[in-house]
Amino acid sequence: MRGLTMAIGLAFAIAAQLPMPADARPQTASAARAGASQPSVATDLSAQSRTRRPPRRLRVYPRDNGDDVYPRYFPGANAVRDCTATYVQEFRPSGTVITPRMNCFWRRG
Repeated sequence: MRGLTMAIGLAFAIAAQLPMPADARPQTASAARAGASQPSVATDLSAQSRTRRPPRRLRVYPRDNGDDVYPRYFPGANAVRDCTATYVQEFRPSGTVITPRMNCFWRRG
């Protein structure tokens, strides 16, 4: 294990001593100004058009019902909502608990 670590360290040390190609060297400010005046070669990416499409517009219509009762249908004239509330046991991993349960339906009033 120690030999592998030393071999990797030696490889990095040798790579640091090798001369850099001209393309990989850092560019100074004066070289950047001189390079900006030269025309650049067109590549596939720069030759593509850069027009942006406008975002798609979605129309949102609000629901226009007066009450927030589920299900959303008209139960008829003079309808009454009849609800029954009870407590039921639920068996959970932490233990048995008692929870409220409500059951509702529409009936004619």
